[in-house]
This record gives sequence, C-alpha cells and structure tokens, in this order.
Amino acid sequence: MLRAAPPAPEFQGYIGVSRKDITPPVGIYARNWGAATHDVAEGIHRPMTLTCVTFRQEQAAPPLVLIGADLGWWKNAAHERVLRESILEAVSLPASDLMFCLSHTHAGPGICLDDERKPGGHLIRPYFDHLIKTSVEAIREALDAGRPAILTWKYGECNLAVNRDFPDPDGERILTGYNPGAPADNTLLVGRITDPDGRITGMLVNYACHPTTLAWQNKLISPDYIGAMRAVAEASTGAPCLFLQGASGEVSPPQQFTGDTALADRYGRQLGYSVLSVLESMEAPATRLVYKGVVESGASLAMWEPGPAGTSGALKAVMTHVEYPLKDFPALAELEAEWSACADHVLRERLWRKICIRRAIGDGERAQIPLWVWKLGRSILVGQPNEAYTEFQTGLRDQYPDHAIAVMNLTNGSVGYLPPRPLYELNAYAVWQTPFAAGSFDLLKQTTADIVRNLISAP
Repeated sequence: MLRAAPPAPEFQGYIGVSRKDITPPVGIYARNWGAATHDVAEGIHRPMTLTCVTFRQEQAAPPLVLIGADLGWWKNAAHERVLRESILEAVSLPASDLMFCLSHTHAGPGICLDDERKPGGHLIRPYFDHLIKTSVEAIREALDAGRPAILTWKYGECNLAVNRDFPDPDGERILTGYNPGAPADNTLLVGRITDPDGRITGMLVNYACHPTTLAWQNKLISPDYIGAMRAVAEASTGAPCLFLQGASGEVSPPQQFTGDTALADRYGRQLGYSVLSVLESMEAPATRLVYKGVVESGASLAMWEPGPAGTSGALKAVMTHVEYPLKDFPALAELEAEWSACADHVLRERLWRKICIRRAIGDGERAQIPLWVWKLGRSILVGQPNEAYTEFQTGLRDQYPDHAIAVMNLTNGSVGYLPPRPLYELNAYAVWQTPFAAGSFDLLKQTTADIVRNLISAP
C-alpha cells in the first residue's frame, strides 16, 4: 500500500531565464500562404518574443540551452544552419546542447534569404542577423541570471486542439481542417521554475496545436494564439513563459484560416487559463503528499499532508541522426524546371516548397535527419525538425509514465511531415508534402524510445 504520492518529475540545478523582443519591422515580407494576395506585413498584432532557459548542474558547469522563438518554419535548411552554427560558435556550445524551437506561427515574418528580391524582402537579412545577435545576447543573459532553482513538471489538459484531417465529403481526399469525428491529444505539460524562496521565475509550456488561426486574410505579424496564452500566464505569475510546440502534425484549433485576431486571442486565453490551472494544482517544489494517519470523525479520515521529496540534478544531452528512406520525390533540377515554367501562383508556391525540401535532403534515396534528446532530472525533452503526428508524443508518454516528457516539432530546422504509416494510403496533405517514405515515423519512434530508455536507466 502506497503511503506517499509519487514524486513530481523535477530537476534541481542552476537555471537561468531571459526574454528578448524579436518583433520584426512593419513592411517585412510575410507571405506565408499560397492563397494570400498581399506580400508584406501591414502592422503588428502582438509582440514576437524569444525566450531562453539555460540548465546547469553547477554554476560553472557547461549548460544546456533551450530557446523558444515566435517564428514559423525554415524554408531553406542552409539558412537555419547558418543561424544555429553562428550561435553555437559565439557561445562555445556543442551542437548537442542547443535546441532552437519555433512556435510555428503562420503569421510571422519571412526568414528565408531567398525571398530578398520580393516586396519587403530587403528587410529579411537585417532581421535574420538580428535573430542571431539577439539569440546570443539571450543566452548570455540567461547564463548570467542562472541561480539555484527547481524545475517541476505536471501534466494537465486543454481541449483547444482538435483533429484537422477531415475526409472530403465530396471526394476521396483528406482536407486540412476540423474533423469533429476524430479524437485529438489534449495533453498539456507545464514546467514551473522556482527559486529557493518558492518564487516562480519561469515557465515552460509544451502543447501540440498548429498556430493556424490566422491565415491569408491576416496582414498583421502575430504569434497567433501563443501571444495571448503567454500574456495570461505571465500576468498571473510575473515570470517569462517559453512555449514549446508539440508533435502537432494533425491537430489545430477548431476554427482556422481566418483574419480574426480576436479569435486567436480567445484561443490563447483558453490555453493560458489551462496553464494557470496546472500551476495551481502543483505542490510546492521538492514536496509530495504523504499519508500521516487516521482521524476519527463522522467517517474515518485518511490524513495526507505535504512532505519532503527528493530531486535530481541529472543532466545529459544526446544528439543522433535518424536515417529516413525517401519517397519517389522529384530531383532538384526537375523541380526547378517545373517551377520556372509554372504561371499559377498557388502551384508555384507548392513547387517552391518542394524545391526547398529537396535542397535540405539532397538528391539521394535516404536522408540523415538529426534528433535531440535531453535528460533533466526526472524529465525528458525531445526535439526534432519535422512535423510529427501526436502519436509520437502519446506513445513515449505511455511508455514512460513516471517521467515528464516534452516533445517538440520544428526544433533546429524544418523539413517535412512525419505521418504514421496507415496515412500513406490516403490522399492527404501531410503525405504528399513529406519527402519521407512510409515507415519513417516508426523509425523516429523507435530511435527516440531507445534513447529515452537508456537515459532513464543511466544513473
């Protein structure tokens, strides 16, 4: 018979938090949708932010660096490598110890230098350089701010996310939009950083939901629902909140593809209040409920009270590569010729995205794609650059229920979707967009599970 609740997944060490504004200038190239009729941003809905959290076992120990930025995706893999390698060199980090995570907003600025000749494109390179400079500053500020702290995780729920693979009522294809007939993963994972006095100094929010509320009708730069979520959480706690986009391949808000910023804010408040609910449900750091005995009253009452719980300072980073087989994907030269001859704007956009994918993976039959797995005390952080479906995170969490497991898409790059094998039989966007062959999702799951098992079993 258990006489104490299981301890919360916690990491105890030196943790630093910093926040930077990365709102781009109005007028920057911001055409993210094939259906859009405008090229440049005409205003700002909410500020765009970059939040950095550093983790160290001791004050002078080398750090693990986690960055969350209000950005969409990388069209050109070479540009992402320039940014990340510039950051790594500036702060003397190995590649395994940095995860640069994108929120995946679809209302953000252009960050692809290939778009410099387009309207507003002259602002992209200065903004790109600003991102590098700001990221380095954020890391140094977080390291300087590092103090003894405890990171405590707890799971909750938020029903914002719905399934977005909708069978076409008039055809044999899968549309990208709300599917009320299919379940969705509503798991919310919240990490609370507290100092020795119990004051909250930072938050991590891991949730899977495509930020596609705002689409081609919107002409404002926006973090989408994430902005209002952050505003709600930070107003209550006074601490910065770092958002981590989960394995959101097939989930989104129920109503998407609008120009309604009020709707994005409503969705953000919905998630923000769920974050606060999880925070309020947490016990104090390094504490768990312990059975203290019986008090006889009208009933025999079992008395549970807070008691001390151990914490862990374990810190380890693993970076590996998963070798994915590729579909019969057109070669780069073929795609470039087709794009040059195409006059349809929507088709040109689709072809351009395929060109960027082919450049990222090369013209071979297989592609080596990196994967990051970190152990922080009794928690695991998994980051990878593709858009995996939610089964990736639910499977890991089912396998390791005693650990908090944060899973992030669009980490250190972006290439394509990773849908489960059965979807390859369907005419779905995630299937025809991805360069990866059926079975690639299984390779990611198995590789990650093996790494997590080894990390958990290690002292």
